[in-house]
Amino acid sequence: MFGIGTYIAIYFLVWWTVIFMTLPFGVRSQHEDGAVRDGTEPGAPQRPLLLRKAIATSLIAAVIVGLFAFLLETHRLTLDMFPMPFKTY
Repeated sequence: MFGIGTYIAIYFLVWWTVIFMTLPFGVRSQHEDGAVRDGTEPGAPQRPLLLRKAIATSLIAAVIVGLFAFLLETHRLTLDMFPMPFKTY
């Protein structure tokens, strides 16, 4: 139904949405750990684990886009199911 470029664009949008959802998980501030370094903000994360979160985000986004593509390609989900403003017939 759609080309590969469309699914790449959808993946990009889903990836950015999911990364902002995963960023707060498991983060402890320097203040919470009691190890505030001089010259830094006490609320700065001690170990943000960004690589782990980027990998998890990539997997989650791939599953979401894969499911979306499967539903579209098997016609279990159509774009006509979504309300569209200014729809012309």
